[in-house]
Amino acid sequence: MSFDYLGLSDELLSAIKDAGYSEPTPIQKKAISGVLQGRDILGIAQTGTGKTAGFTLPMIDILAQGRARARMPRSLILEPTRELAAQVEESFIKYGKNSKLSCALLIGGTDFVGQVKKLDKGVDVLIATPGRLLDHMQRGNVMLSGVQILVVDEADRMLDMGFIPDIEKICKMLPKKIQSLFFSATMPSEVKKLTDSFLKDPREFEVSSPTQTAVTIEQHLVKFKGTDSIKRQVLRHLLKAENVTNAIIFCNRKKEVKIVNKSLQVHGFSASELHGDLHQSTRMEVLTAFKEGKTKILVASDVAARGLDIPDVGHVFNFDVPSNPEDYVHRIGRTGRAGKKGTSFTLSTQLDKKYLDGLLKFLAKEIPLYNVPNEALEDNKTQRQSSSEANNSASKHHQKTKNTSRHNSINKKPTKKQIHHDEKPIKKETSQDSNSLEKTLGMGGHMPDFLTR
Repeated sequence: MSFDYLGLSDELLSAIKDAGYSEPTPIQKKAISGVLQGRDILGIAQTGTGKTAGFTLPMIDILAQGRARARMPRSLILEPTRELAAQVEESFIKYGKNSKLSCALLIGGTDFVGQVKKLDKGVDVLIATPGRLLDHMQRGNVMLSGVQILVVDEADRMLDMGFIPDIEKICKMLPKKIQSLFFSATMPSEVKKLTDSFLKDPREFEVSSPTQTAVTIEQHLVKFKGTDSIKRQVLRHLLKAENVTNAIIFCNRKKEVKIVNKSLQVHGFSASELHGDLHQSTRMEVLTAFKEGKTKILVASDVAARGLDIPDVGHVFNFDVPSNPEDYVHRIGRTGRAGKKGTSFTLSTQLDKKYLDGLLKFLAKEIPLYNVPNEALEDNKTQRQSSSEANNSASKHHQKTKNTSRHNSINKKPTKKQIHHDEKPIKKETSQDSNSLEKTLGMGGHMPDFLTR
């Protein structure tokens, strides 16, 4: 089934084709038709299923008729993070290029005055995080009385981040007659209570269970004993062995993100980091560089695990086993998207056992084991020691050979011809000369500690 049969306009179909898509995903088939019919939607779908286009596409056609008034947006999309909000804006720009819809993005870390100027002009689509929207509302910069369509995306993530009270405040400021679309990867009781309060006879559908991972992802579990230094060493081995063209590496803590990223850069990898401590403009620059292939490896915390709309990510590495099993699904969902093949590796040491046991119980299946060679598990200090011993052995052997050769040459009775042509006395070898090879090899075999971690 192609997009042609979903009732979308020719202008929108042209934009979809230009974006390189021909067939809708399962959630897009269900969501698009329901939204165009004016129904409320409750969609349970994990990330990577194409749900963003599931609501942006029909919204573009619905909002094509009409005009926005100053400070009164015609639609509102709530996202839990700045990254997700920015990516939804990108979706509207990409698919709405043949329309005259205007968008405004209200998120923290960006120009507040610039946001007010956009609101003053009137916007058809307002995309916001709850906190920044409430800030503008309290200052009188935006009124929600003209909103026709509400989208609450990643509702369970909103719950995790403590945004449910904010969403309730916002929803109470909306008109009574409104079309509401709620999407969530899971359905906790608090989210169910929220949807029961604000959705009217919704069309409900579930694309896949949150415990299911895409069949297009080849998963691997790498188990070994060792320190964090060895863990980083194993990671580097996998990046080289797999001929990785681009990858996202997830860590449980921001501190670890910074350490892993620095280690990769020191060892010559094209890497950058993404976490909550970065200023919004820096975060967007990092994402853009990764999307455009200027940076090959993105080391990220779970703030970036959901909703990263980056096509053709070849590999995902879990440097740590996620503490929340559901995050595993969201993390590896960055690869193997839209039917394409992807590969994931999860690194697990003795310190990850608790989280690994919980993950395997959650998935209700084993993750295939992947064995790395012993040299990838050797401590760098041990490797340097072995290298040094080998160099010393080579030096001693070389010196012994030289001494034997010189001894034979001295004891051998010279011929008259040799006496005639060999008038110069044999130069006595100094201790400095005898150690020159060892010193040279020693320099090559030694590397500062910070470069090997």
